[in-house]
Amino acid sequence: MTRHELTVDVLGPWSLATSKRFWEGFAPAALPSQDGAPPAEVRTVFRVEGDWSRAEARVTQEDGKARVVVTGDGDLDRAAAQVGRFLSLDVDARDWPEVGRRDPVIAEAQRHLPGLRPCGFHSPYEAAAWAVLSQRLRIVQAARLRDGLLGPDGAFPAPAELRTLALDLPGRKTEYLHAVADAALDGLLDTTHLRTLDPTEAVHAVRQVKGLGPFAAELVVLRGANAPDAIPHHEPRLEDEVTHRYGTGRTLADVSASWRPFRTWAAVHLRILREERTHEIGG
Repeated sequence: MTRHELTVDVLGPWSLATSKRFWEGFAPAALPSQDGAPPAEVRTVFRVEGDWSRAEARVTQEDGKARVVVTGDGDLDRAAAQVGRFLSLDVDARDWPEVGRRDPVIAEAQRHLPGLRPCGFHSPYEAAAWAVLSQRLRIVQAARLRDGLLGPDGAFPAPAELRTLALDLPGRKTEYLHAVADAALDGLLDTTHLRTLDPTEAVHAVRQVKGLGPFAAELVVLRGANAPDAIPHHEPRLEDEVTHRYGTGRTLADVSASWRPFRTWAAVHLRILREERTHEIGG
């Protein structure tokens, strides 16, 4: 096992502590237990896109810089770049505060969530697998299914391994997971490829994978490839929050025009505000 360390200059606002709190609450599929880790440190295990080797990452923050340490037996340069993508460290966000200056609602969200950079799944492959596992199930149930697939090293199975597993899963989930594995091996779920496409085209491409409908395909692009500038089209709760924050008659398509080139980021901020607001209402 080898080790690779680098320091990344993060352009624009960033708080690892804020981002970590968000990632921990995003989905049980995203971040394993961080017991013992300080607030401004993230540790995670993932599969490196391309060679699908296992890698471990430790990320800390020093002012506006990220210290990234990756260990593993595969391509660690690729692994480090992947860490930058799923933590949104690769995005030049120096103009993100300008979105708040154009939109008072987003300005409020930025103040409430200082330095948040939306964290995604480790890869589109893992996002697609989660989408299949979570179909028609509660998140807690889907998380248990996913945990049952993790190896003793804490990593999700590589696509070639997942393709051969005889799984006892509800409905057609085994068939769909095998299709996801095939798509990953064929390069159809490659992050770099998906982010070179227009988000609408990327979603259309992902929908060619058996078992991935419109909502799942958007999850793969927006939270798997972590595309920073796209609009979710299948989240009624987000539309409800737009109505609550902007007034009756306003729509996501209407208000999001001023969010470019950070429409995904702004939508994530609103979703977090909604979850916190509805939790407070519900006690």
